[in-house]
Amino acid sequence: MIRYTKKYTQLIWLIPIGILIFLFGYKKAPILPSAGEVPQEYVLDFLMEGNERFSADEPLHPDQTLERLRDLNRGQHPVAAIVSCSDSRVPPELIFDQGLGDLFVIRNAGNIVSDYEIGSVEYAVEALGVPLVIVMGHTNCGALAAFVDHDHDHSHIYPEYIQKIIDYIDAEEEEKALPRDIPNFFDKAIEANVLHGVHELKKHIPHADSLINHKHLRIIGAIYDMETGKVKVIEDK
Repeated sequence: MIRYTKKYTQLIWLIPIGILIFLFGYKKAPILPSAGEVPQEYVLDFLMEGNERFSADEPLHPDQTLERLRDLNRGQHPVAAIVSCSDSRVPPELIFDQGLGDLFVIRNAGNIVSDYEIGSVEYAVEALGVPLVIVMGHTNCGALAAFVDHDHDHSHIYPEYIQKIIDYIDAEEEEKALPRDIPNFFDKAIEANVLHGVHELKKHIPHADSLINHKHLRIIGAIYDMETGKVKVIEDK
């Protein structure tokens, strides 16, 4: 009798949990389709819904299991390619609440789009068939801050390869077109750099015009707000 009582006394801590479930109900986690099941015309909506979960502090962290990892060993089928900044605070998979194998991500300081990035995106489009490419900048970007500082003060000396990044951004036509006396020059410079990346990809990805016209490919820009966690799509005017 003592052994019987001891056995069930150890489970008494479950009673409060049972009461709470009874009083407030059990909130079942939503069942989402895997990214690969989403029709290509809805991929952006799917990613933005993931960002809404992330920014609301309600991420689901889908497809991040060892089983998923082993499945991917047989091949990858990402639903989007994303060119983003290397900034440690800007991880695309977390920002869009996606899992292993869902996103083909190219990262560098300042989300620059030059030859190597174009080649990587070309692979994603041609070999992997991604229907969506996003060039994503972010607020308070260090690379763009260096560009803005250098634009205002050419006397500042940066290390050689950081200067190469600054010079690349400085040579972009979209940056040259910005008035220097506007109060939000930093934010507009971030946006102009994103749009430059979009223009470069549309110009250099093979058959991009045809793919876009036939709705097999979409190339867009976006800005991630590090304060709110939200991603905003920017229009290519």
